[in-house]
Amino acid sequence: MKIGVVTVPLYAKTLPEALRYLKKIGVDAAEVGAGGFPGDKFCNPKELLGNKQKLRAFKALFSDCGIELNALSCHRNPVHPNKEIALKSHEEFVDTVHLAEELGIKKVITFSGCPGDSPTSQYPNWVTCPWPEDFLEVLDYQWNDCLLPYWQKAGQIASESGVRVALEMHPGFCVYNTASMLRIRKEIGNVMGANLDPSHLIWQGNDIVASIRELKDAIYHFHAKDCRIDALNTGRKGALDTVAYSEEAERSWQFCTIGYGHGQEFWKNVVAALRIAGYDDVLSIEHEDGLMSEKEGLEKAVLFLKDVIIREDPSQMWWA
Repeated sequence: MKIGVVTVPLYAKTLPEALRYLKKIGVDAAEVGAGGFPGDKFCNPKELLGNKQKLRAFKALFSDCGIELNALSCHRNPVHPNKEIALKSHEEFVDTVHLAEELGIKKVITFSGCPGDSPTSQYPNWVTCPWPEDFLEVLDYQWNDCLLPYWQKAGQIASESGVRVALEMHPGFCVYNTASMLRIRKEIGNVMGANLDPSHLIWQGNDIVASIRELKDAIYHFHAKDCRIDALNTGRKGALDTVAYSEEAERSWQFCTIGYGHGQEFWKNVVAALRIAGYDDVLSIEHEDGLMSEKEGLEKAVLFLKDVIIREDPSQMWWA
């Protein structure tokens, strides 16, 4: 396994500065935004695809800095009921897939998306309960009329490019937990897998080790991000929370630097479960802790992971 970083918090730097910094603090790999919510500050697919010289220079920069370019991310909503938003999301996804193919990267991180509740909707509608029965009708429309038809075509584009799609299971979108992840994988095929970010599952009540065991080889990427549950706020209002992320004192839960929501025993069990499931790739630190600067959050996360990560291939051990 390797330690990686989602490079968004480093956008104040140039890409060479960011990569040199990551190497200095002990990072092995980078996940780079190529559009959508991560933005394209470090990586503009249209620019790179249209200029072979820039593409070669971009690729060489990672090699020169000793950082593996492990994944491209492009998070948006390709099934948004607003057709302009949906089209932009789709175009960014396709460009990111084609760039990944050119760079020899085997995975693109994104969201499944979430449609509205009907063809005339203007906003996404995330369904979280089965009653009244209207909600089940909405789910049927979302999955069978929107989500599956879209990903059957988009998944084919990725498959033809030799790229796998790692869907981040994220509340607010149709794929948000292990059950919905395995459903879309069953319908679309193995081109679809999971970007497992524990922070989005913890507050939903998931046991992360149990989730890893259920997903098994469907795990294509992993975000190393923690979640701290505020027991008092959760006790008085529950886990579903629309309070702004910046209002930490009022929230039921907060994203936090790995190790600040759960300790070493928890994360060692998670890493061991990943190893058992056959995942031997990057643990990509995503810094979204509102209480720490980018520097402090990233550096503390790297130090924490160094103590819990399993680096060596067990097949090379003396007992194998």
